[in-house]
Amino acid sequence: MQDQQRHASRRIPGPHGRAVRLSVLDRSRTREGHDGPGALRDTVRFAQEAEALGYHRFWVSEHHGVPGVAGSAPTVLAAAVAGATRTIRVGTGGVMLPNHQPLVVAEQFGVLEALFPGRIDMGLGRSVGFTDGVRKALGRDKHAAEDFAAQLTEVLGWFRGTSDTGVRAYPADGARVPAYVLATGEGAAIAAEAGLPLVIGDLRGRERMLRAVDGYRAAFRPSPWAAEPYVIVSGTVAVAATEEAARRLLVPEAWSMAYARTHGTFPPLPPAERVEELAAGGALTDKERSLYESGLQGHIYGTEEQVADALAALVEDSGAQEVLVTTSTYDREGLLDSYRRLARVAGLTGGGGADRP
Repeated sequence: MQDQQRHASRRIPGPHGRAVRLSVLDRSRTREGHDGPGALRDTVRFAQEAEALGYHRFWVSEHHGVPGVAGSAPTVLAAAVAGATRTIRVGTGGVMLPNHQPLVVAEQFGVLEALFPGRIDMGLGRSVGFTDGVRKALGRDKHAAEDFAAQLTEVLGWFRGTSDTGVRAYPADGARVPAYVLATGEGAAIAAEAGLPLVIGDLRGRERMLRAVDGYRAAFRPSPWAAEPYVIVSGTVAVAATEEAARRLLVPEAWSMAYARTHGTFPPLPPAERVEELAAGGALTDKERSLYESGLQGHIYGTEEQVADALAALVEDSGAQEVLVTTSTYDREGLLDSYRRLARVAGLTGGGGADRP
């Protein structure tokens, strides 16, 4: 109890002595026995809870044709989240530019900023659909991501009115919507060249992540969007009364990832108890077991004291100004309790901030 009280008021030290920001990325994961509309409503309620706890921003994701994810239209869901909250920053983690026309993306964020001024973030990624069928349905192919840098430049240009088409993207034209690059592959270099904040994960590839962060800072070019580098590290963080309970929160997602890699489809999250029974009963193939056990490794989880120490080490190693937490699990109350404990670990206070970046 003394250790929990000691860490309850502890702020995770960030660069220049400032407390690191904590934010949330929710993927609207579906759960067995619960439908997609319920997952979306859970996301909106979760955002309200995150705001009350003092998280800095709340982002939603984009996934197409995935049975285990209800969030397929991030700007639409972001509007619902922003409408249900008052102060927390709201955005996307992210809109995948290869899947969209840059003009339409700019227009959507322009509308969001007009409706919720000063609270909207534009997180942009370079992934395309997960399968050939999804890419075909989107009218894209696996090589579409190669044009990400040009697509990013075009999106930013619509906000500054620099398009050579003679068209203006209303109401985005002249609006100030902070843009962030989600790093996959060469994304860190693109973020540095564009002079934009970087969002990078996951925590399981720590050394590779740190190399990318170092390269980003070294190559960063100040821009109208950001005067200096800004790093957000993203990953799974689970906190509970015991280390074992925190680890169990990771079980459903680890199993879903293993199932996706062996069966070709990403399923709704199962209860941890059933997964543990399968693992204990020898029902998993060697490949399934290997992928499942690998999926439990490399995350930050444990008691409040353990997580406080692990986060402090992560921030010290990376120099990150912010941690974006992406945890998903079947146990909804366990998930919310984890975020409450994490807020206590970091000494957050209510009312997520709309200050930039």
